[in-house]
Amino acid sequence: MTHQSDILIIGSGAAGLTAALQLAQKYKVAVLAKGALSDGATAWAQGGIAAVLEPGDTFESHIEDTMIAGGGLNNRATVEFVVENAPEAIDRLAKLGVPFNLDGPDKGDWHLTREGGHSHRRIVHVDDATGWAVQQALEAAAHANPNITLIPDMVAIDLILGRHQLRFSTSGRIHGVYALNRATGLVETFTARATILASGGAGRTYLYSTAPRGATGDGIAMAWRAGCRVSNMEMMQFHPTCLYNLEIKNFLITEAVRGEGGTLKNPKTGHRYMPDYDPRAELAPRDIVARANDAEIKRDGLDYVHLDISHKPADFVKAHFPNIYEKLMGLGIDITKEPIPVVPAQHYTCGGVLVDLNGCTDAPGLYAAGEVTQSGLHGANRLASNSLLECFVFGDSCARHIDANWESLPPPPPIRPWDESRVTDSDEEVVIAQCWREIRQFMWNFVGIVRTTKRLERAKHRIDLLRQEVEDYYSHFRVTPDLIELRNLVEVADLIIRCALTRKESRGLHYTLDFPEALPAPKDTVLVP
Repeated sequence: MTHQSDILIIGSGAAGLTAALQLAQKYKVAVLAKGALSDGATAWAQGGIAAVLEPGDTFESHIEDTMIAGGGLNNRATVEFVVENAPEAIDRLAKLGVPFNLDGPDKGDWHLTREGGHSHRRIVHVDDATGWAVQQALEAAAHANPNITLIPDMVAIDLILGRHQLRFSTSGRIHGVYALNRATGLVETFTARATILASGGAGRTYLYSTAPRGATGDGIAMAWRAGCRVSNMEMMQFHPTCLYNLEIKNFLITEAVRGEGGTLKNPKTGHRYMPDYDPRAELAPRDIVARANDAEIKRDGLDYVHLDISHKPADFVKAHFPNIYEKLMGLGIDITKEPIPVVPAQHYTCGGVLVDLNGCTDAPGLYAAGEVTQSGLHGANRLASNSLLECFVFGDSCARHIDANWESLPPPPPIRPWDESRVTDSDEEVVIAQCWREIRQFMWNFVGIVRTTKRLERAKHRIDLLRQEVEDYYSHFRVTPDLIELRNLVEVADLIIRCALTRKESRGLHYTLDFPEALPAPKDTVLVP
């Protein structure tokens, strides 16, 4: 089955729906979601969106905070572009109905909080569930727009290039995507004049991650196979404070808990240790806090460390963190009276597909926005609450460039349907589960918060062996959602390891015992297919 639209968007989170709403004013837009529309990372975002909205704050200050957190690896032009477009993005969201918290005597001002690495209060938020509120508003607007077709449960397999045309071509232009329909088990063809990747990050490459189940680096892997450069994949952000609980996996304790006075303590000694590691203490950038937590856990053989905000008034804690309070009360933890057990966990993919300020990739007809990209905004470490912001600014930027260049985007040619004539149904699904577990375990052990060249080489050896197994499996059996994800996990794990081996320094999120100092000049790691 073939579907044609003007623009195809892969991903239904903040970046994808922002682009869709802009483009749907003039064009027919199809939006594919891998599972349910709200399953992506946007809905999970607790903290908020960074923007200069407070008197006394400046664009220059937000830019400098971003550059400092990013270890100078950021592209300054990108940082300026995103920061200067932030207030307009917030305004658009408010007009869509996002119920941002208000402040002031007549409730006419934004309520702004502060997070690690920021020199001012500039985080606009909806309690501690900003992402969910944003996702609901964007989805409601998309559902109401007759030019947008939302298609859940479509697992993207590969981008469609010239070699997939009925009349074979060596063109690198992208014409859409092949995707597996979860309901029917059949592969369908989606074509368009322009395709936007908004498929999120690669957090599930790691054993412990705050990322949603579907964050398997699909867009990064597909773009790489289609000939796009990938950059800075070694820059994996580990969130310092993920809830430690054997029953509940991946529940994030927002940065804002520390921003509002929460302290980190060693559960064995009760000692507040962050001032020992950095003068900014709990408000240091995430990479520093995550390494400090990791060091305390490893040195004392702990399972977790404590994040404590119980010294604040109970009403203050409940008002600022209602969802966290409720969730943890259900687990028997009263955060107004006792500390929260936390561990570091993979949280954000700072590297990805290289894009310019228009969201253009190396492949004609292919755009990308959000966590799937390396836009130059985050550098060696993402500053808190700049991630949703990047989605809104670049989703809008992609849409503007497509509209401005519409006449130069050719209609898609006739495309060959997906060929399953030489494969059979799998009789060994256990292979997929085993490979998945193995990748996530050795990535956590060997390519985690603290690295060495020997550990990275061990990881590379294992991923090379697994690639052969997975490619053999993929060539013999019909695709399933799990097999598609495993194929992409192998690809992105290899890209992360290769980038990490290339960087002979410690900078931001990439910390190696073999090269503990930063080199004089920051330089991106760029891999070319």
